[in-house]
Amino acid sequence: MTVDLTAELAATRLLAIIRGTDTAAAIAAGTALLAEGVSIVEVALTTPGACDAIAAIRQAAPQGSLVGAGTVLTVADVADVAAAGAQFVVTPAVVESIGEAARRGLPVAAGALTPTEAYAAVRQGAGVVKLFPASVGGPAYLKAVRDPFPDIPFVAVGGVGLAELPAYLAVGAIAVGVGGPLVGDAASGGDLDALRERARAYVAATGGIPRP
Repeated sequence: MTVDLTAELAATRLLAIIRGTDTAAAIAAGTALLAEGVSIVEVALTTPGACDAIAAIRQAAPQGSLVGAGTVLTVADVADVAAAGAQFVVTPAVVESIGEAARRGLPVAAGALTPTEAYAAVRQGAGVVKLFPASVGGPAYLKAVRDPFPDIPFVAVGGVGLAELPAYLAVGAIAVGVGGPLVGDAASGGDLDALRERARAYVAATGGIPRP
């Protein structure tokens, strides 16, 4: 079944990014996020045993949730995450994995910072552009980049805390991607109860903001 990543992001407004130092902790963090209503979760390949974590989180995921892979750079990376059951791919930059994932029918959210990179990412097959790091220019920069590309769906990633979230959505981001401010140290063995509390806060915040 084909995943419409753009529509799912636009509906939920939130992508959780798991980047940790321990496989079991990453799995625990992912399952906790899903249990608290975060329905789109990405596991960065910089996490040890990331593919095992993706497979385990996917197996435990409630119906309708999406589990994907982040920091996917190469053709080989795409093959690995596809075998693990990743339902989408996220990149930090305009890299070779975009075209390969698109060829395989895996939805791609491709990292870009400049207008040139955003356009190139879409030309290579990305369905969503991840403005990264969004904190470099803030919501005003996202608006400026979006203006000439109104049809490109942008997700703001990098330094998006609860306080910043509404401003990015207000200028047209279809969703925000959140790592540290949401996951904290839970994917490295930290406090899962604190993670659950933050997850509830993010779900409440994004659920209360209508789509433009």
